[in-house]
Amino acid sequence: MTNTANPGLALGMSTETTRLFTAADIEALHAVSGAPATRTAVPEALVNGMFSFLLGVDLPGQGTNYLKQETEFLQPAPIDEPLTARVEITRLRPEKHLVDLATTCRTSDGTPIARGRALVLARDVAGAFT
Repeated sequence: MTNTANPGLALGMSTETTRLFTAADIEALHAVSGAPATRTAVPEALVNGMFSFLLGVDLPGQGTNYLKQETEFLQPAPIDEPLTARVEITRLRPEKHLVDLATTCRTSDGTPIARGRALVLARDVAGAFT
């Protein structure tokens, strides 16, 4: 689901993306951030990056301002296995232009990797609260 064709936000709207992270992706993160490279699991920053991607591109979309993110990592994310991140609107506060979303990440067999929530400001997202 992509928000660009939708005239406004509604409870229960969701979107997801699937990505397979390789050892090369982890090395690239290490090269840019200086964070310790691990060869056993996808770094939490890359999992959270999938949520950021969805919020800024699909739901609510371009113009979204990230205010808060809470993520509980349930187990290490496997390298070289597809991971699916999903965001779903759980609360709308149009008077403040705020959107609360549930965030989840699972492996291809449905094993939960992470869960949490995000709070975003959607004031600058065209048509968000029409």
